[in-house]
Amino acid sequence: MDLKCIFSLVIIVSRISLSFTQNVNVVIQGSTSVAETDDNFVCATLDWWPTEKCNYNQCPWGKAGLLNLDLKKKVLINAIKAFNSLRIKVGGSLQDQVVYGVGEVKNCPNFMKKEGSLFGFSQGCLPVDRWDELNNFFIQTGVKVTFGLNALLGRNESQSEKGLWVGDWNSQNARDFMKYTISRGYKVDSYEFGNQLSAAGMGARVEAEQYGKDVIVLKNMVKELHPEPKTQPKVLGPSGFYDEKWFSSFLEVSGQEVVDGVTHHIYNLGPGDDLNLITKIQDPSYLNQVAQTYRGVFNIVNKFKPQLGAWVSESGGALQGGAKDVSPTFADGFW
Repeated sequence: MDLKCIFSLVIIVSRISLSFTQNVNVVIQGSTSVAETDDNFVCATLDWWPTEKCNYNQCPWGKAGLLNLDLKKKVLINAIKAFNSLRIKVGGSLQDQVVYGVGEVKNCPNFMKKEGSLFGFSQGCLPVDRWDELNNFFIQTGVKVTFGLNALLGRNESQSEKGLWVGDWNSQNARDFMKYTISRGYKVDSYEFGNQLSAAGMGARVEAEQYGKDVIVLKNMVKELHPEPKTQPKVLGPSGFYDEKWFSSFLEVSGQEVVDGVTHHIYNLGPGDDLNLITKIQDPSYLNQVAQTYRGVFNIVNKFKPQLGAWVSESGGALQGGAKDVSPTFADGFW
């Protein structure tokens, strides 16, 4: 059945000595859907960044990182509840340097500034009591949780190629973390494997074939620990910037029924210190360029895994904490 909506519009044209109004009818036939958006379209990330994280002579994170965030703040709780329900992604740039304080991990250090390390920080840890606090917060606010796993454990940086990490993924810490999560009855909707390791990567990268093999290991582990299909968390990846060749290789190696969602990131405004950012953000032709990325991901997914959806699992407009005089303003809404 056709759905018809009729709007009466008033068009006003103003000139120096002339103004007039004209009533028009616009008929919209709703017989065919152009796209479908699920109920959990809106997503927010709880990131790992510590207070010491700075970019462009500013240190904006304060106590907003997930290890420092005040989880009892009423305004935060009520804002999240209002989405009914919001998807929360636990992850970000430092997730591939995080170990989980369970199983054989006895020493659980905080992130520390460290020259020469990935993103300028040492390895950090998620203490088990903080994971308990976070889950109490998730239960209270009714969110769906996507957890970003460390995909660099067990690997080493290549001696011959800077930024390339080689070797098989060590899944033991992730296994212990999942077992603890299950034992406490905590619900994780999906696990995302690594952060921005695809193609050229951000700080670190993994070859597509290796990543595909390791995602199969993760999928088998999730199925083993969650034998009931109805309550089994999804497996998502690669959680990075789109590159046709890399994504094609990854999906070909991983095969069917491994990843449940193909995830990618969008930061189409570039770095936050770009002096032309305010011009870019108000230019429709510039903003529309991102359609090429969406089209590319859509085509790759349809080619290899047409039953899946493409997810934007992280997006922030401007890279590395945003732009001081643009990101927290009204203009940021345009991108």
